[in-house]
Amino acid sequence: MKKVKLLLNLPPGFFRMESMKEVFSRFEKMACEVRRSSHNTAQDIAEDVKWAEAIIMWGWPDLDDKMLSANPNLKFVGHINDSRTMAEAELRHGITISELRHGWSPAVAEMALTLTLSLMRRTSRYHLQMREGAERWINDFPYDIDPLERSLTGRKVGIVGFGRIAQGLADLLVPFKVKLCAYDPYLPKAVADRYGAKLVEMPELMKESEVIVLCAANTKESKHLVNRQLIESIRPGAVLVNVGRASLIDMDALVARLKKGDIQAALDVFDREPLEADSELRKLPNAYLTPHRAGGILESVDRILAALADDLEHHLKGEPLKYQITEKDLNCLA
Repeated sequence: MKKVKLLLNLPPGFFRMESMKEVFSRFEKMACEVRRSSHNTAQDIAEDVKWAEAIIMWGWPDLDDKMLSANPNLKFVGHINDSRTMAEAELRHGITISELRHGWSPAVAEMALTLTLSLMRRTSRYHLQMREGAERWINDFPYDIDPLERSLTGRKVGIVGFGRIAQGLADLLVPFKVKLCAYDPYLPKAVADRYGAKLVEMPELMKESEVIVLCAANTKESKHLVNRQLIESIRPGAVLVNVGRASLIDMDALVARLKKGDIQAALDVFDREPLEADSELRKLPNAYLTPHRAGGILESVDRILAALADDLEHHLKGEPLKYQITEKDLNCLA
C-alpha cells in the first residue's frame, strides 16, 4: 500500500480525545508524513494543502480552484461534511472525495424519536414540574388526565426528506405501527415502499399528519420548504420535530403558530446558534428546545473517523470506496 503525505485538519478537541487515539494511529500508519492542524481560514490552510497528498477535514476552510490548482499531487480528501461548491471544485481537479455526513444519521434518527415521544407523553414538562415541586397528581381519574398526553402508536406520521436519517427513523417506528407518509421529490417509490411510506405532496403531509418530522437536507431548494401557509395548515394538536436544518422552516411563522398554543414543536436547530438568550422560543411552553445535539454524540464522531480511515485505506489500495461522492451525489450537498 502506497503511503502519502497526510494532512489532518480538525478542531483541536479531536486530537485531545483518548477514544480517538486508535483511529489517528490508523491514519498515521497510512502516511509517510503527517501534519496535524486546526486551520479555520483558507489563508491559514493554503500552505498545508499545497504540501498534502491526502486530507482529512470537516467542511471548512473552503478549498477552492486556486488552492487546489497549486497542488496536482492532492488526490484524496475525506470530509466529515462537504459543501456542494467545494465538492464541485475537488471533482474538477480529479480528487477522490469521501464524505461522511451520514455518520450522524443513526443518532439523529434516535433523537427524532426521543423528541417525538417526549412531546407526545409530556415527559419533559412532567420532569420540570417535579423538580420545581409544581406537579399535578391525578386525583379525579380519568377527568384529570392531560388530553395532550397521547400514545405514538397508530398515529399518522409525516416525514419531510426521506434520506438516511428518515429511513433510520422509519425503522425505529416499526413497533409503533404508525401510518407513515413522506415528502421527498428525489425518492424512488420503490424505496418509500420498502419502508411502508406513502409518498405525498407537502400540503397533504402538513395538513394530515399528527406528527411531522423534518429531516431534509439543507439545499437551495429546501430553504423555507415549510412556509407560513403550510405552518398555518398544521392540524391542531399536532407535533412538529425539526432535526434537519433551521432553514427548512419559516421560524417567524412557526413562532406565530406556537403562540396560538394549539400545536407543539421540538427544535434541535435554529436560525442563529447559539440561540439568543432573549429568543421568543425560550418563553413558549409548547416549544421543546435542545442545543443542536441530535447527531453530536461521541459514537457518531468515532464512527465517522473510522469510516474515513477505511475509505482512505481503500483509496490507497486502489479499491472501491464506500462513501465516495461523485457528480450524481451533488444534489445531496448544500
